[in-house]
Amino acid sequence: MSSSQTKRPLSSAKTGPISGDIRVPGDKSISHRSLMFGGLAIGTTKVTGLLEGEDVLATADAMRKLGATVTRDDDGTWHVTGVGVGALREPDSVIDMGNAGTGIRLMAGIVATHPITTFFTGDASLCKRPMGRVADPLAEFGAKFITRDRGRPPMAVIGTDEAKPITYTLPMASAQVKSAVMLAGLNTAGTTTVIEPKPSRDHTERMLRHFGVDVDVKVNDDGGRTVSLTGPAEMKAADIVVPTDPSSAAFPLVAALIHRDSNVTIRDVCLNPLRTGLITTLIEMGGDITITNEREEAGETIGDLVVTGKNRLQGIVVPADRAPSMIDEYPVLAVAAAYAEGETRMCDLEELRVKESDRLAAVAAGLEANGVIHRIEGDDLIVTGGAVPGGGMVETHLDHRIAMSFLVLGLGAEKPVAVDDANPIATSFPSFEKLMGDMGAKFALHS
Repeated sequence: MSSSQTKRPLSSAKTGPISGDIRVPGDKSISHRSLMFGGLAIGTTKVTGLLEGEDVLATADAMRKLGATVTRDDDGTWHVTGVGVGALREPDSVIDMGNAGTGIRLMAGIVATHPITTFFTGDASLCKRPMGRVADPLAEFGAKFITRDRGRPPMAVIGTDEAKPITYTLPMASAQVKSAVMLAGLNTAGTTTVIEPKPSRDHTERMLRHFGVDVDVKVNDDGGRTVSLTGPAEMKAADIVVPTDPSSAAFPLVAALIHRDSNVTIRDVCLNPLRTGLITTLIEMGGDITITNEREEAGETIGDLVVTGKNRLQGIVVPADRAPSMIDEYPVLAVAAAYAEGETRMCDLEELRVKESDRLAAVAAGLEANGVIHRIEGDDLIVTGGAVPGGGMVETHLDHRIAMSFLVLGLGAEKPVAVDDANPIATSFPSFEKLMGDMGAKFALHS
């Protein structure tokens, strides 16, 4: 979203049961990668189910500027004709990644080991986010980075034609940093290795294999993983069916759980075990969630979620080691916790401080504005559930997940809950308002 775009305040009001048989948009992480990997492969990759949100469209434009041919049919099928690893061209203009944190970090990894200079920028939110966490390891390959203070975009990446493979130990679990290093390794002679302290999302590893790259994954004695690939790699076009995004499914999922007599089926959800932390947590809280029609597509597990609101949620302790599998879902989990009986403690949320906004602070401020009892202890968020007074205005900080989470909060609150700007929702879930409205949610422009 452009920082100059007029804000659109939106409010949600208490509603009855939520019901419907729905399909949320395609998974954002897989959508980004399908365009990037298709652009690096030899041949034409057909992509169906792509998320057509602003973040992913920015990645499509980026791959075009780097030389790939990216087109869309009228029926929503996308075709990506790649140039091959090592054959990207230098862009003629600045690449604007919008709000796409995943997009800019993975793209930095791709171009770092190509002998081209690439300039990246983004919206006001993205330009506040630190890039040092990817720039530091990518510099070890030989790439050079120029950023604003504290490593913030706009950012120039001066790629190297003499890349040297590295072994990099992640300071914390991060799929974005892991993926950036692995993608740099594709065009580097030798073996590139990433050691992660805890397992993070493995969409990159799975999809690279789908495109013909040999990726070795070993489980370490401490529970972490060592991921290696040998370059230069050759990628071959491989069609992708994008499953629906569990991070987007989280909003109708929680909306159903907080209303008795709700009954919602969410189709074709990505059930990668490193993405299902929220589902596991909500089931532990007593949520009635059943997985049906489970199957495999392009290396990913997919299934349907059947959700009812027949059980009152109960507060629990969410362990720190679950964070990597649900890092984007903590805002909406905090909403579920606000309606649960007792206290819910979410442990070790340090990573939330460097998302689209400082999500930990933004969630706490939103809960405060709507009368929800909570506290922060270190990097833990503790929420005491019960009746939600509502009536507050939530500052979204250009963060789509903060906006959607607190609109869900309002669906059960005593008074309407407003967010200061609903525009950022388009980055990941353009159909959010209509889909939720069709299931019974009540939204209105806030004056």
